[in-house]
Amino acid sequence: MALVDFSLYLVTDRYRTGGRPLRDVVHAALRAGVRAVQLREKDLPTRALLTLARELTDLAKTYEARVLVNDRADVCLAAGSAGVHLPAEGMPASAVRGLVGPGRLIGRSAHSADDAARADTDGADFIVLGPIFDTPSKRAFGPPIGLRELERARTRCRAPLFGIGGITQERVHDVVTAGAHGVAVVGSVLEAEEVERAVRGLLRALEG
Repeated sequence: MALVDFSLYLVTDRYRTGGRPLRDVVHAALRAGVRAVQLREKDLPTRALLTLARELTDLAKTYEARVLVNDRADVCLAAGSAGVHLPAEGMPASAVRGLVGPGRLIGRSAHSADDAARADTDGADFIVLGPIFDTPSKRAFGPPIGLRELERARTRCRAPLFGIGGITQERVHDVVTAGAHGVAVVGSVLEAEEVERAVRGLLRALEG
């Protein structure tokens, strides 16, 4: 398994940056200490996605950080990115491993403890489980699953778990106490007026 040496996982959404260029917001997050970014711009055509993946991957490398491309092993390889993040119903991690090799990270989204257990058995390096709390960006995946489901997933998984969905600095302690290795965030960083301050607050909460 590739090493999961981060506890804060930033998921991109260029529509939630308040009109600021996504690159600028990600750059600020990297400056503040983010070390893993999921490039999740699912509606971009391949050429534009590849250009953005290369740009963010090169930027991340200057901070010894990693970019994972959502559901596109081909773009990951072409951009020289650090890994792939698979949706809950995406390709098996074992099949993607054959494409990207042993040195790249494979993350997997999960929406229940059962999903997480399957992802763990299939060889995902880490699992992003949620939505833990209510959040507009995750309502398409159903109602929040809550901390109890995270606790159940922890008892069934060896891979690190990241809670996602409505994560704020104030909720980090509860998520980690329930068994998460870390947290994955979208709006609490991308929508923040002061991105670096928001990142530092989340990192302090994770360290605490």
